[in-house]
Amino acid sequence: MEREIIFFGDNVIDFYKSQDSKVQLKIEYVLDLVRFERQVPIKFFKKLESTNGIYEVRVITSQKSIRILCFQDEGTLVVLTNAFVKKTQKTPKNEIRIAEFLKTEYLKQKEDEKR
Repeated sequence: MEREIIFFGDNVIDFYKSQDSKVQLKIEYVLDLVRFERQVPIKFFKKLESTNGIYEVRVITSQKSIRILCFQDEGTLVVLTNAFVKKTQKTPKNEIRIAEFLKTEYLKQKEDEKR
């Protein structure tokens, strides 16, 4: 089973472009795990509790801990919404709110396209 990964908005792409090449490679590696592994280890892909179906892709480098928030649509589609460097134990609430807002926007757009 292969998952398709898409970007919703420019946040994740802009974040990716702002990283050095080693970090970019690590991000690509983890996204490939999400894309190709049937059972992605929780260390790399985890559903956030008490959110509206938001997941975090976890990229850990020697210098920083990166999170890419996303949600799943229709089983095998993973929609990436926003990315940031995690500075504390807890995922920042404002980043979760951004992901939930973008999920709502995505679903609205999808609904409008059906009409």
